[in-house]
Amino acid sequence: MRVLVVEDEALLADTIAEWLRGEAHAVDVAYDGAGALERTDVNDYDVVVLDRDLPRVHGDDVCRHLVAAGSSARVLMLTASTTVTDRVSGLSLGADDYLTKPFAFPELAARVLALGRRTRATSAPLLRRADITLDPGSRAVDRDGRAIALTNKEFGVLAELLAAGGATVSAEHLLEKVWDEHVDPFTGVVRVTVLKLRRKLGAPPVVETVTGVGYRIP
Repeated sequence: MRVLVVEDEALLADTIAEWLRGEAHAVDVAYDGAGALERTDVNDYDVVVLDRDLPRVHGDDVCRHLVAAGSSARVLMLTASTTVTDRVSGLSLGADDYLTKPFAFPELAARVLALGRRTRATSAPLLRRADITLDPGSRAVDRDGRAIALTNKEFGVLAELLAAGGATVSAEHLLEKVWDEHVDPFTGVVRVTVLKLRRKLGAPPVVETVTGVGYRIP
C-alpha cells in the first residue's frame, strides 16, 4: 500500500515510516500539515497516518480537506489525548480510526493494514490469475502449487498486476503504488523489478510487456 505519515516529531515520524516499510508498504513522510496537503494533492494514498496536533496546518484541517476533496484515503488519527470527547470529535471530522500516544508499533501497523483493506473492499481476499495465487494477508505467492519467495517490491508489483484483472498497468501506476516519493522515475527500477519477477515466476512467461503502455498478466 501507499501510506503517508504526518507527524511533527521527526524521530517518531521516521520510526513509524521505517516500521511500515518493514511491512512492505511504500511510505512518504510529512512533518507538518502544509506538507501533508501538498503530498495528498499530488499522490494517491491508501492510508494517511495523521497526527492531530500539527504546526502550520492543524491535523483537523488536513482531515477536513481530505474529506472535502473526496479522497479515498483512510485516515488513522494520532493524538496524545485520551479523552472520549477528543476521540469522538476526531472521528466526527472524518477520521476512520483513532490511536492514542504512546502506542505499540505492531498495533499501529495492524490498524494501517486493516484500513488499507477497506480502500480495496472490491478486491478478493486472494488474488488469482492464470496459475498464480497471491494472499495479501500472509504475503504468500504460489504458481501452480509452487511457493515463490519475492522481495517487497516484487510482491507489490505482482499484487497490482493481479488486481488489474488482465488490464494493462502502467509503469507510472506501479511507481505510484509500490515505491515512495524518493524513487527516481528515470532509473528503470520498474523494468528491472518486472524482469526479476518474471525469472522467479518461471516458465511459461506470464507477465507481458505492452510496448509503450505498461505490463499485464493476461
